[in-house]
Amino acid sequence: MAQEEDIRYFVRVANTDLDGTKTVQIALTGIKGVGRHTAQSIARLAGVNEHDIMGKIPEDQVEKLRGIVAEYASKVPFWMVNRQKDLFTGESRHLFGSDVSLTLEEDLNVMKKMRCYRGIRHETGQKVRGQRTKSTGRTGITVGVRRKKE
Repeated sequence: MAQEEDIRYFVRVANTDLDGTKTVQIALTGIKGVGRHTAQSIARLAGVNEHDIMGKIPEDQVEKLRGIVAEYASKVPFWMVNRQKDLFTGESRHLFGSDVSLTLEEDLNVMKKMRCYRGIRHETGQKVRGQRTKSTGRTGITVGVRRKKE
């Protein structure tokens, strides 16, 4: 009989528990702010085969992945990060985990305080990006045609 390999079912990277039964590329997409293309580039920068099972790779390769995730924005061109030209600092960063939702919320609050068009649309719960609203995006009380009482 072949000896069964030990597999770690949870691998911790960037304050996120990743599924150890999936491939490296797919497991890395479990981190908020990492899609398939970003996961592929992280694996290549770390020198890890992206098709290996995440729970079976050695601990030193997992450490390489953690290091690349920590300094991802400095290793890739500016167009590959998800936060280009930050509003306050002006630098390009890549956000991971809870930073993604916190930054989005902060940006929306800035737009609302500024009273710009997009901020007002967000406040009122209407469509923001120029979609039509005559027949879609209706919320609240339903208004329709009533039948005559017989």
